[in-house]
Parts: sequence; C-alpha cells; structure tokens
Amino acid sequence: MMSRPLRIGIAGITGRMGHGLVASSLDAGFTVAAGTVRHSSDEKITDPRTGGIKISQNLQDIVACVDVVIDFTHVSAVISHARILADADVPWVLGTTGLTLPEQNAVDVAALRIPVVQAANFSAGVTLITRLAREMGAVLSADKYDAEIVEMHHRQKVDAPSGTALAIGEAVAEGRGTTLSAVREPLREGLCGPRKTGAIGFASMRGGQIVGEHTLFFTSGTEQIELGHRAFDRRVFADGAVQAANWVVDRRPRLYSMDDVLGLA
Repeated sequence: MMSRPLRIGIAGITGRMGHGLVASSLDAGFTVAAGTVRHSSDEKITDPRTGGIKISQNLQDIVACVDVVIDFTHVSAVISHARILADADVPWVLGTTGLTLPEQNAVDVAALRIPVVQAANFSAGVTLITRLAREMGAVLSADKYDAEIVEMHHRQKVDAPSGTALAIGEAVAEGRGTTLSAVREPLREGLCGPRKTGAIGFASMRGGQIVGEHTLFFTSGTEQIELGHRAFDRRVFADGAVQAANWVVDRRPRLYSMDDVLGLA
C-alpha cells in the first residue's frame, strides 16, 4: 500500500476525456503527475488545482514519475504504448476502442508483464448492461429473438459501431454460445436481403454532442425487450477509469475488465 497519493499519468491529457480524467482524479484525492499531448502547443490544462505537471508528446518521458497511466488516445498509439508501459512496469488503464488484431495482440502481450484494465466503456451502468446482455442472450434463443443494437454518439466520433456497442454484441453472442464475428450482420444498405436467423445487427447514428446512447433490442414475433443506457456527461467514463486506476495498482500482471474492478467477475 502506498503512503502517498496515487500518481496518475494521463495520455491525451488536453483532449475531451483528458480534462474529465484530470477533474475525476483530483476529486478522488489523487495526484495528476504527468500527461501526454499530441502537439507541443496543446499544453493547456484548465483545472487550477493541478499545479506542476510534467507534459510531453512522448509517453516514454512520463512513465518514471507515475504509478499508473490512463489512456483514451487513438488506436494508432496502442502498440507503442503497450511496449513502453510493459518495459517501464507501469499499470495501464486502456479505454481506446477500434482495436484490430495487431493492437489487441500488443495489449495481450503487455498484460503478461503488467496489470491492464481494458474496457470499451468504464461506466458502472454499461458494465452491468453488458453483463445482463450476456444473460439475456443465453435465455432468449437466437431462433426466436432477433438481437439488434442501436447506438448514437457525437458527430466527431470516428469509429462505428462504437466499442461499447460491439462489447454488448459480443456479450449477447457469448451468452448464445458463439462469437460476434460468426453472427454479426453486415452493414445493411440497398437490397441486402432478409435478416438471417441468429444474426446480431448494429445501427450507428452520429450527431451534435451526444455523449453516448446504447439500446439493445430483443424482438420476437410476440414481444420486444429493450435494455438501454444513456450517458449525460463524460465524467461517468472518467470516474470509472480513475476507479480502475486506483484498483489496478499492485495487482498481478493480467488483463482485467471492469467486471473485475466492480467485483462482478
């Protein structure tokens, strides 16, 4: 156990999530010790409580002065961040989505050397929604209930479907004893034909500054069940990530999820 406040490093500290992570960390009584920025001109941290923070464009420059790094940057940074943090023996809280197989492999390899909490969404509500999606998928059979996931986010979001939507879809597929890659419905456009039995479909909407909305529909010939979550403020993700950062320090190397952080695993 540490006798001093937890020293948090934030990758992308001046971004949308970065500002929320700074506030959540300070509100929780932790120290924001360092952060990375994309450009040198981005060195603007608006929270007056921060004091002196080490800022760099390179994660390598800050790992010596932090106990844990929270990372919501870009998929292109994942492989290098995995190597840097594993070499420095610094725990990693990773919220970046849109990973392909090479990036996920890098995360898995890093988790052999350091503890990593990886989640598509750090909200406690979404964690519970995903758990319920798995259980509902197991009970509501694929031959009777069509599963569809609808999500909406702000207009700046670059990936679709969202990582959270895909995680919910993976949970439904797991509950049904299969994988999302095996049953995911392709993007529907034009004469795409009838819906396949057992498929899991997605619809993505973008507009304004919507923080995040997700709804899972199970629809049969006789009823429809909806399971939904709506985020009003990015702080819900930042608060969850800071909780994960505090939890993961001193854990043994492994890949963890928010189920572990919340004691649900």
